[in-house]
Amino acid sequence: MGSRKHNMAEQLKEAKKQRAIAKLTNCPTSPRKMRLVADQIRGVEVEKALQILKFSPKEASRNLEKLLLSAIANWQAKNEDASIEDAGLFVQSIYVDSAGMLKRLRPAPQGRAHRIRKRSNHVTLELGTKNNSN
Repeated sequence: MGSRKHNMAEQLKEAKKQRAIAKLTNCPTSPRKMRLVADQIRGVEVEKALQILKFSPKEASRNLEKLLLSAIANWQAKNEDASIEDAGLFVQSIYVDSAGMLKRLRPAPQGRAHRIRKRSNHVTLELGTKNNSN
């Protein structure tokens, strides 16, 4: 491998060490409802984001709280010697994508039927550190 390529690979490895990713797939909540809660914690420090999620009345906040704790655990697994308080972790990016939909029929008057679409979503959460935020 050339020296330029090697140096770039080393830089990417270091950048990946500073980030932690957690994914939640096929969560049975509408993506629109999940985005309302996800927008509240985007760009916020981890401790504050946990408090926001803990005291939010929305059902989606329970799932996002678990996901955030999972991302913190992933970051700790990569950086065993570093502490969370010193690192300055924050929610670098969080996005909600639509997942599969369960389609059902509900009986309606006069022999008709209405469609029921039970939506679900995928959430990806990425943590970053303050000293290496680009």
